Amino acid sequence: MLDELRDLYQEVILDHGKNPRNFRHPEDANRTAHGFNPMCGDTLFVYLKVDEKGVIQDCSFMGKGCAISTASASLMTEILKGKKEDEARTLFERFHQLCTEDPSAEESEDDDMERLEVLSGVREFPVRVKCATLAWHTMSAALDGQEEVTTE
Repeated sequence: MLDELRDLYQEVILDHGKNPRNFRHPEDANRTAHGFNPMCGDTLFVYLKVDEKGVIQDCSFMGKGCAISTASASLMTEILKGKKEDEARTLFERFHQLCTEDPSAEESEDDDMERLEVLSGVREFPVRVKCATLAWHTMSAALDGQEEVTTE
């Protein structure tokens, strides 16, 4: 069963890595940041359209990176649409915990976190955590009005 689950996770990561969702530069984005992971060279831009109520109306990205960073960015853009800024920040914190903390922590019944569970295997490879969280750090920087962020 564990092998089947691992295969499924790899399938999802490869699918999003090869066919990323929301891979585009929208003209109407009003928050943008560039993220860079100097450990492996992954680089991406996150584009957000946030309305006057702080709701993320659109989220997309462009850049080059490994399958993990691309899949994470792709999943992130799907999940963040329609979320308020504070919800996006909370999801980033929870995702970072998912990637870095003991897997015996209680499981989430939250659909968004369940979707992100496919990336939890990076916790076994600390250098890959930066790949998985790059898009999220970049999204957070965009919300904060920062133009650049690095995982260093």
